[in-house]
Amino acid sequence: MERSPAGIDKIEILTKQLKGMGKIALAFSGGVDSTFLLAMAKQAVPEKLLAITVVSQFFTKEEKLLAKKLADTMGVDHICLDLDILGEARVVRNTSQRCYFCKTQIFSLVRETAIKNGIDTLLHAVNMDDLGDYRPGLEAAKELGFLAPLVEVGFSKKEIRACSRQMGLETWNLPSQSCLATRIPYHDLITREKLGMIDRGESFLRKLGFRDFRVRCHGNMARIEMDPEGFSSLMEGDTRRTISRGFKKIGFEYVACDLEGYKTGNMNKFKKQ
Repeated sequence: MERSPAGIDKIEILTKQLKGMGKIALAFSGGVDSTFLLAMAKQAVPEKLLAITVVSQFFTKEEKLLAKKLADTMGVDHICLDLDILGEARVVRNTSQRCYFCKTQIFSLVRETAIKNGIDTLLHAVNMDDLGDYRPGLEAAKELGFLAPLVEVGFSKKEIRACSRQMGLETWNLPSQSCLATRIPYHDLITREKLGMIDRGESFLRKLGFRDFRVRCHGNMARIEMDPEGFSSLMEGDTRRTISRGFKKIGFEYVACDLEGYKTGNMNKFKKQ
């Protein structure tokens, strides 16, 4: 496995930590990080592990199916819970603290379910790279007693992907995930209609073969952020016209491409207190 600059095997350290935790419940999204942590926990404590996925309006159908498939493939007990996050007014108002209120709801539900199943060790799969972005939801996880072993051991996203590849995990090169709410500017109300348009727009682009991108919703305009490799393909005449027509059928009146490209957490630069 990949080693840190100090020559310390992070896999061995992580395995040792997990073995000492007893029964474990993991907040499981099915993304790169949580799948890696679930696989490591399965190896360390195979009989004492529960994956819990919370599905809200911010979570796509494809993500739900993938999370179930991954847990089943690993032979891990998996519970999928529904959450009406649009019923939480503080989330719908979409202030800069939206993520905190949302994660409080999600992690509270995970914690409650874990306790009902006789588990009091709670994990989430935040990594070192996440600490460099604006993520108020991390405070909610801390307040509710969730541990972050990937941070404690010092795993970066790059290391997680490399280790996942060596372990044969299909998620090793999965594009970065984030909830659909991150596509809507702060202080714009979050609605079911906007989320549906964003979801359909991103599904449309995936079917065309694009990978690393985001569809940001600015009222009646879709702003597409695309990685450099996909940008030239997106701007080809036939493809550009196909996307424009497709997005207008979805409900957008205007379709724009951001010349700065795709960057995780890009909407955070627009946040206000």
